[in-house]
Amino acid sequence: MKVIFLKDVKGKGKKGEVKNVADGYAHNFLLKQGLAVEATSGNMKNLDNKKKKEEQQASVELAEAQKLKETLENLTVELKAKSGEGGRLFGSITSKQIADELNKTHKIKIDKRKIGLDDAIRTLGVTKVPVKLHHEVVATIDVHVKEEN
Repeated sequence: MKVIFLKDVKGKGKKGEVKNVADGYAHNFLLKQGLAVEATSGNMKNLDNKKKKEEQQASVELAEAQKLKETLENLTVELKAKSGEGGRLFGSITSKQIADELNKTHKIKIDKRKIGLDDAIRTLGVTKVPVKLHHEVVATIDVHVKEEN
């Protein structure tokens, strides 16, 4: 029996795949558990429509990410911190502080986990920080750390 998988089934198929499986397996397990539906012409059309919608959504998300990248690369995030001799900070600047400042001053909400800061910033000056906006789009923002009086 041909079925369309609605969810990943270990050893059998992934979501969206159309495969032949044993009739008993399909009736007694896949269909009862809601893991698959029979591959009728109507269900095949629904699958094609879903795939088209997902592709459109993915292209829209990519376009938005590229637009946001252009905006971010023209920005400089300015943060103030107390520092000691030689420009070393007392403490450090973290990705959470960068995300909060972006939200507060530029009204751009970015998850702190998307900010690719390898290690916290511990010196004064400008640091280039990568921000992953999409799995294909990475922007680089300038973070300028100034001395607090």
